[in-house]
Amino acid sequence: MSVLSKRKFPRQLEDEAIYIIREVAAQFDRPALLFSGGKDSITLVRLAQKAFYPARIPFPLLHIDTGHNFPETIEFRDQLAKELHLNMEVRYVQDSINQGKVKEETGKYASRNALQTVTLLDAIEELKLDACIGGARRDEEKARAKERIFSVRDEFGQWDAKRQRPELFDILNGKINVGENVRVFPISNWTELDVWNYIREEGIGIPSVYYAHEREIIERDGMIWPYSEFLHTTPDEIVQRRVVRFRTVGDMTCTAAVESYANNIDGIIEEILSAVISERGARIDDKRSEAAMEKRKQEGYF
Repeated sequence: MSVLSKRKFPRQLEDEAIYIIREVAAQFDRPALLFSGGKDSITLVRLAQKAFYPARIPFPLLHIDTGHNFPETIEFRDQLAKELHLNMEVRYVQDSINQGKVKEETGKYASRNALQTVTLLDAIEELKLDACIGGARRDEEKARAKERIFSVRDEFGQWDAKRQRPELFDILNGKINVGENVRVFPISNWTELDVWNYIREEGIGIPSVYYAHEREIIERDGMIWPYSEFLHTTPDEIVQRRVVRFRTVGDMTCTAAVESYANNIDGIIEEILSAVISERGARIDDKRSEAAMEKRKQEGYF
């Protein structure tokens, strides 16, 4: 193991995140934690546990299930909720499709990833949420780097960079107008490496898709796509078996794999330190356009 990979997690970041989560509980009436089953939202659950220990987390978790998730992620979600006695609210994109609110995409690149924005905004309205805690980090993607810790969304759930408030020192302003809500990012100042070091030091469990394993894939546009019943393949695309892992966990139709033999946390950290592509470089949805993430956020995405 290299010297760099042995660096400890800076605990000041944990203190900051716990402070932010406690501020959410103090300033808002109906918060929730957005849970995807990925490493970042799993980290948020551990931070929320610490923020309110020995009491339980005083707000629900909200998962928007596209129906095209990795089965391993759904299994992990349900097990975590059971073990920690979490109040897990799940809303389904399939319901939004059945209600005619969104239309299933068709063709080779069809994905439900963008459709989940409507399901999320409906859930926020239904549950009357005024704050949603998310696991986005500034180092992930340039649109996310623009957001404040308390990111104000208008009555339609939309984000406007020009309407964001300055955050001076550690002052977090949770005052919102009727109909508005706030997305809160407690680990905004963390890096991907910080998250993995924290998971290692805390001994936090994660879904098996993060570890190298053999699975069916296809190669498309220079990327490794996980093969599934949801992926629309063409006759020239050959299903292969390859040892891979995933750096992010999203919808199966928009998350590419990387070839890897990292089957434990130390191996993953070593791999990140020598990686030549960014974490979001394996996200197919980010490659739809130069400003794909910013456009989704303006529409109300996570």
